[in-house]
Amino acid sequence: MGMNRMNLARPVLALLLASTAAPTLAQQTGDDIRIKERPSSTITETRAQTERIRALDDAGPMLNAVITYNPDAAAVAVTQTEKPLGGRTVLVKDNVETAEWPTTAGSLALADNATGRDAPLIALLRQNGGVVLGKTNLSEWANIRSNNSTSGWSAVGGLTRNPYATDRNTCGSSSGSGAAIAAGFAWGAIGTETNGSITCPASINGLVGFKPSVGIVSRTHVVPISSTQDTAGPMTRTVYDAALLLTAIAGPDAADPVTLEAKRVADYTAGLDTASLKGVRIGVLRGAVGSRADVAALFEAALADLARAGAVLVDVEYEAPGELWEAALPVLLFELRVEMDKYLATRPGTAGPRSLADVVAFNKANADTEMRWFNQDLFEQALETTDAEAYATNLATLRRLTRAEGIDKLLTENTVSFLVAPTEGPAWTTDLVNGDHFANGIGAGYLAAIAGYPHITVPMGGVEGLPIGFSIMGGQWQDHDVLKAGAAYEKARTAQLPAPTFERWKPAGK
Repeated sequence: MGMNRMNLARPVLALLLASTAAPTLAQQTGDDIRIKERPSSTITETRAQTERIRALDDAGPMLNAVITYNPDAAAVAVTQTEKPLGGRTVLVKDNVETAEWPTTAGSLALADNATGRDAPLIALLRQNGGVVLGKTNLSEWANIRSNNSTSGWSAVGGLTRNPYATDRNTCGSSSGSGAAIAAGFAWGAIGTETNGSITCPASINGLVGFKPSVGIVSRTHVVPISSTQDTAGPMTRTVYDAALLLTAIAGPDAADPVTLEAKRVADYTAGLDTASLKGVRIGVLRGAVGSRADVAALFEAALADLARAGAVLVDVEYEAPGELWEAALPVLLFELRVEMDKYLATRPGTAGPRSLADVVAFNKANADTEMRWFNQDLFEQALETTDAEAYATNLATLRRLTRAEGIDKLLTENTVSFLVAPTEGPAWTTDLVNGDHFANGIGAGYLAAIAGYPHITVPMGGVEGLPIGFSIMGGQWQDHDVLKAGAAYEKARTAQLPAPTFERWKPAGK
């Protein structure tokens, strides 16, 4: 089983787009969102999804969202209809191990990393009736290799393109997962996040993305960055689907001790259909709105939707102290070296790198393919970040500033249940030569990421046809509450949402 390559004539491609497209996100607003109890990935739908992958990913390639997939997934889906997920198809970011295919993290160094094992979260996914459709492209090494990287590029998968505007970025590092679901390639996808890697691509690709509290989902057999921030999570079209997928993959894992401390609920979809914002106090992070008037206008419209739904809005002032940023990168680099060495050294087989130092050497030896567009400065810094005492001090600083003096304090002192902000600005033009250029000043998802707390992004509208997400963050283990708040906002939303064009961006009306 592997990637099917076939060339489709342009008329056939146009017909396929017209006949098999999933409902556009623009149609899924307000009361049009319905809670669906029946399985959504029937054998017919699964076949349509694989045809879309062939048309929009293989024939060009156009999106480069999928690295490999099972063309016979429909035969698997039909056997799973009596289970909770009912045969729904799920694409998996290629830093999460699945038994069928190598897990590459986008790097040629791991091109042969066929471990033959499922990560525990994938085992749970299958056990609950999910069908693993394939593996998605990502920012190589989950975007921790270089400060000058371009999100969505990997040496294995090439450059992922945005379905809303193919010359614009998908954000990362769960780039392929975001683009694939926006394109209708599967019912849902698994992304991973250390700092924004689920929520940013979900926002920019017009999806719901949920970053759980660290510990809700196992990280075993997932190519790591950080022991304190890493988590997998769902990327879907609706909040209900995200909650359903989270329910399927959440669970304890003795090999990942933080999962034994987690406070879960049995069913994250429970109560979503009746979730209400009436009387709920919500903290508005005004300082995270940024300077773009168009994003600010969308955010104000979203706040008006919340107010009409009965929420009580409270302006909350917050500015990250400088010592937070001084501590953040050293913590990640220390944990990267430790966790990557552990993962690589314990992989089945003997081929390929067994340490981060081996990866650095591989990249130098293969610089023409691995480092044409950007270097590995962060990997090299990680090899030198070995001071355990400094690490412990920095980690304590981060925990204090993002938890006790961060989210916990903001929630308590303002007597609010959640914090809200725009997630990210509109997608930027992809530039492999110069790297990413984010819309600075927009969003505060770093607080939830570093704290390890839950964060959901829900589409709230578009800027010139480019999606913008609405972030809701809560306290540790408040995952179910954050999902319910997301569902309540989704029902209250009045904005029309943009739809993918599968073309290069052009100004409205042109």
